[in-house]
Amino acid sequence: MGIPANTTAAHSAARSGLKQRILTATVLVPLLLASLFLLPGTGWQLLSCLPIAVAAGEWASLAGFQQASRVAFIGIVLASCLAFVAALASAGFSAGAGGLSSLLLVAALMFWAIAAPLWLYRGWHVTQPLLLGSVGWMVLVPAWLAAAFLQRSPWLLLAMLLVVWIADTAAYFAGRRFGRRKLAPQISPGKTWEGVIGAFIAVLIYAVLVSFVLQPSANPYDRLVTMIFVSALTVLSIVGDLFESWIKRGAGAKDSGSLLPGHGGVLDRIDGLTAALPFAALYFLPALGLA
Repeated sequence: MGIPANTTAAHSAARSGLKQRILTATVLVPLLLASLFLLPGTGWQLLSCLPIAVAAGEWASLAGFQQASRVAFIGIVLASCLAFVAALASAGFSAGAGGLSSLLLVAALMFWAIAAPLWLYRGWHVTQPLLLGSVGWMVLVPAWLAAAFLQRSPWLLLAMLLVVWIADTAAYFAGRRFGRRKLAPQISPGKTWEGVIGAFIAVLIYAVLVSFVLQPSANPYDRLVTMIFVSALTVLSIVGDLFESWIKRGAGAKDSGSLLPGHGGVLDRIDGLTAALPFAALYFLPALGLA
């Protein structure tokens, strides 16, 4: 019995998509690493405003904004980020600015830990432009701020990025290989519980290896805390991924954009990071000397 043509075509399309993803990553990852480790803090902050601006434009399109509203939304997001750039570059990062930054990160964490899961559970279809704009701002600006803080220790930011990337990659391959039970078919039909399990296994292995390399004499309690921390990051990254998928579904879009071949838009690539980075920044604020 021959293989059905539609199955063969699907496998061929999947291979082609994977090849595109890998090729795009081979270009973007070296650029990211060079920017992360070679640029000073202000340079990193300014450069990272560019993908946030692109993501803001993609969010505005998904929200159905008209051209003027779309430009205004991008401008508001950029102005917010640039205001923090100016504050961070000042001679002394004031207590007021530091308190506002912490408050914003806490608000973002509350959104991702409470509001976004409730939104998904209830299946809310929001069409009000002001609410969608406010949510988009909360998705993008705190994540940018968190990356700006964490870049004070480039290796730390890279370690946090790797948690999300490893979770995403492991979920993709585990889901393709073992996926049977749908995670949230009404939100993202391709995601499975097997993919989630694969993500957690990969992230925990990563955390254990990094822990033993960086802290060979750490006690079991510290290692347990590290595993709980990366598990929480993984949960948040999954929520971020699902939330963006729900927004795209409401807009009738498969991807947030087409800028990145094989990946879709910028928002498609940072959806998990937007949810995970604010929590990571809050967790490490004392170590970074910002709390």
